[in-house]
Amino acid sequence: MRTVKDVEAYLEKLNRAHTAVAGQEGTFLLHPGSDAMPPMVVRVDPPLVIVRVHVGDAPDGAPAGLFRKLLELNVRSLVHASYGLEGNRIVLSSALELENLDFNEIEATVDEIDLALAQQVPDLVRLAQSAGATTR
Repeated sequence: MRTVKDVEAYLEKLNRAHTAVAGQEGTFLLHPGSDAMPPMVVRVDPPLVIVRVHVGDAPDGAPAGLFRKLLELNVRSLVHASYGLEGNRIVLSSALELENLDFNEIEATVDEIDLALAQQVPDLVRLAQSAGATTR
């Protein structure tokens, strides 16, 4: 069975800056290569490893086109992750099984989220701004 130490070793192997979150055992911030992108949170919460990033906010009254676009991206463009809402927060998240997690799985998930942030979020920002919502 994999442990927090295994996940931390995988994060090291990704060659990406990351920091452990003080007071939250098994939680790491994975820093993006660009200051324009938000950090990913990697949380080891057995039996899962959760990878998530706060993309932005979608307040009440956000255009239906924004939510439609999120659902379309989930179906067409994402394999390991998906967009969702947590209150008014738009999040991109993925859950991986800790028990048999390997480096390739976490690498594919992180790469997919990086790509989504770079390619999809600018369109989401435009849709959100049409109704005054805020995204990164």
